[in-house]
Amino acid sequence: MTDEFLTDDEQLEVAKRWLAENGLWLLAGVVLAVTLFFGYRYYTGHGAERDLRAGAEFDDMTAAIDKNDRSAARKIAAGLIETYPGTPYADQAQLTLARLAVDDGQDAAAIAPLTQVMQKSKDPELQSVARLRLARILIDAGKPDEAIGTLAVAEPAAFAARFHEVRGDALYAKKDLTGAATEYRAALAASDPRYGDAALLQLKISDLGVPPAPAATPVPAANKGKT
Repeated sequence: MTDEFLTDDEQLEVAKRWLAENGLWLLAGVVLAVTLFFGYRYYTGHGAERDLRAGAEFDDMTAAIDKNDRSAARKIAAGLIETYPGTPYADQAQLTLARLAVDDGQDAAAIAPLTQVMQKSKDPELQSVARLRLARILIDAGKPDEAIGTLAVAEPAAFAARFHEVRGDALYAKKDLTGAATEYRAALAASDPRYGDAALLQLKISDLGVPPAPAATPVPAANKGKT
């Protein structure tokens, strides 16, 4: 029997019976919905507040560097790493510690923070930046083979020129001038002409004194496939 054929009293009795049978589940659903709503509001609000605090501390670290207050910059960077692990703020703090170490002539102290970003950052670009900087430090430390190993990954297109150039520097350190020239030429081909990289790369290639590889002689069409 459909509701349209029920009397008002009968419809009221059906409604009471439905509530008796399903009211607990209905109440639980309402409570769950309210809990999820306010939980989401709290989570997003807390996350936004956390980002604001991290951003303010990052600005303080940058200001300390601008003032050449290296001690304060290191302290703030350490706080960012401890309080906001796994965030871009922590990654940038690690890169800052590495930069300060290199500026102070303590290249060995830069290896740990660069390795951390290279291996743990969720940002592929920051990973590439850390990888390149670490490779340069290894070259300066007389470890070109380790530098080449560090760069033995498929580089992102945006970093192709840099990867080829640093590989070239590592090969140059190994006295492999032909290999260095090959990498520098690859870097030149991948570089953006809008920037000043091309002139420096061309100078590196010229300084090597290595003639370019001879162009492959085209095979006449009539001879293709013949043995």
